[in-house]
Amino acid sequence: MRTRPVRALLASASVAGAMILPATGTATADDGPTVRELLEKCDNGTDVCEFHPEGEPEYFTADAEQVGDPVYNCTPGPQRSSVAWSDTTSQSNSVGLSMTTEAGFGKVFAVSYEQNYEHTWEESHTESQTTFVTTGSHQVGWVERAAQMQRVRGTYELHFPDEFHDHYIWYVHDFEVTGPAPEPSSAVSQHARDMTREELDACP
Repeated sequence: MRTRPVRALLASASVAGAMILPATGTATADDGPTVRELLEKCDNGTDVCEFHPEGEPEYFTADAEQVGDPVYNCTPGPQRSSVAWSDTTSQSNSVGLSMTTEAGFGKVFAVSYEQNYEHTWEESHTESQTTFVTTGSHQVGWVERAAQMQRVRGTYELHFPDEFHDHYIWYVHDFEVTGPAPEPSSAVSQHARDMTREELDACP
């Protein structure tokens, strides 16, 4: 790793200034770089690129979404049907950038997460099941899944060997990443409703 004299580093911070960007920003004053431009430079033109998590991950249950196909009971009595489904939850972030581990800032995040929380960061998680749904006569049944997720916030710190947009040091604050929780589970539920007139007319 290329290093610079401490005096030069201090001078860049005190004279040129270490610049700070919010992760939700798209542009800066004085025609500076966008957050996208900064993060794309992580490990791709920087001496230092680090992610500093803030606090513990926040765990939450995502909104329930339908999985698999609905089942239609066109019979005069109750019916129990099997619904095979597969559902994938993926990571996202407050900047809207793809951050696979092939991307420099994505790999930096994953390494920092593992070091701080002693878990491997999962970019995505797929769950597959067969769920049985009971419907009454002339009802529609379906399955919903609510995945367990986590949210991590923190700051990217980037040091450049040469001035980048007039500064050696840049920070991207309030960066937020959401992804599957470690050993993710989910809440699976079955639902039913009466058929609409159009659905009734489609029954054999």
